[in-house]
Amino acid sequence: MAIREIIILPDKQLRLVSKPVEKVTTEIRKLADDMFETMYDAPGIGLAAIQVAQPLRLITMDLAKKDENGETKPKPRVFINPEIISSSEEMSIYEEGCLSIPEYYEEVERPARVRIRYTDLDGKVHEEDADGLFATCIQHEIDHLNGVLFVDYLSKLKRDRVMKKFAKAAKRAAG
Repeated sequence: MAIREIIILPDKQLRLVSKPVEKVTTEIRKLADDMFETMYDAPGIGLAAIQVAQPLRLITMDLAKKDENGETKPKPRVFINPEIISSSEEMSIYEEGCLSIPEYYEEVERPARVRIRYTDLDGKVHEEDADGLFATCIQHEIDHLNGVLFVDYLSKLKRDRVMKKFAKAAKRAAG
């Protein structure tokens, strides 16, 4: 396993539409392992393959919960070729952040519940209902696969401000 570099706004790769994973291979499993290591190191709760410069429809997620002893139990999950097949009309608002837009958080309104279809690392197709943080996180990560960022849901003023801030930081970093 290896920690990969997370690409940061304004990197144009973040706007790419990721390609479907044709088959679960050793390379795909290795990518998922690397993504978990990268995500935990960041630290984050979800990561799309495009964020480590791999334009594939692959997401890793861990919405670990604390048990009754206060210990966090990891709950790593992989979603290959995930898609939202239905969304609730009811909306919910969560404060979102993104490993590709570090240290920037904003409230985003999304459907409160979604039904998703995805393939697991064994090549099995699943359908599942998601609500709460899971619904928000899976929608955020699927957006990444479609070249959409959470800042796209903000007002033009807020979005322009954050885009300018990250463009300036990238210029400074480039020297």
